[in-house]
Amino acid sequence: MTVTPLPDGFADRPFAHRALHDVTDGRPENSRAAIRAAIAAGYGIEIDVQLSGDGAAMVFHDYHLERLTDMQGAVQLHDSVALRAIPLRGGTEGIPDLAEVLTIIAGAVPLLIELKDQDGGMGPRIGRLEAAVAAALEGYAGDVALMSFNPHSVAEMQSLCPHLPRGLTTSAYRPADWPLSTATCDTLREIPDYDRTGSVFISHEVDDLDRPRVAELKAQGAMISCWTVRSPEQDARARRIADTVTFEGYVA
Repeated sequence: MTVTPLPDGFADRPFAHRALHDVTDGRPENSRAAIRAAIAAGYGIEIDVQLSGDGAAMVFHDYHLERLTDMQGAVQLHDSVALRAIPLRGGTEGIPDLAEVLTIIAGAVPLLIELKDQDGGMGPRIGRLEAAVAAALEGYAGDVALMSFNPHSVAEMQSLCPHLPRGLTTSAYRPADWPLSTATCDTLREIPDYDRTGSVFISHEVDDLDRPRVAELKAQGAMISCWTVRSPEQDARARRIADTVTFEGYVA
């Protein structure tokens, strides 16, 4: 197994969650404007990717369009051309694809890409999004790392992009907060897939950082990031454990 270390830049700066978004300033989450603002401020950038109907990696968080646009329905019901034309609410631009975002960032700051679970239950029915992300990243020379809540997705990226560092997005997995079985939550909560996926970091739920498994992984050399920090006070508490943070709603 290839275990690729994180570049130094991932631990020495905070990451803007879904880029440096602020709709009051015309910068929706995961938008080009938010990405450019994060670059200008020197922050690392965290983005999400979902799959279009024609197999493209789109930079968008939700499975459905209605929270972030004036359209309704699943992202996968639209092809990439149609998605790029759907305006993001609070801005003037459409949904970008990963290839365009990589062109904008062009290695200026570290990039953390979260692949959203496509199985629906953190299971093995994955592959198309992972292939699309790998294709978009071919030839990209900037610092980038990949992560997902779904361990199968991280394992697939290990096969497709063994030269890129990987990690797991992790959580307290309280069953009331997740559309998952209690058994699945109980399993994932203990982060059992860290070694088999060749991971070198986790991004853990910020109010669960005192979990013993997090301390165990840190002692083994894992970089610890966390999501989502929303105030300077929470930032200061998180950094007692975390090496860096993913933040929004304040200036880190």
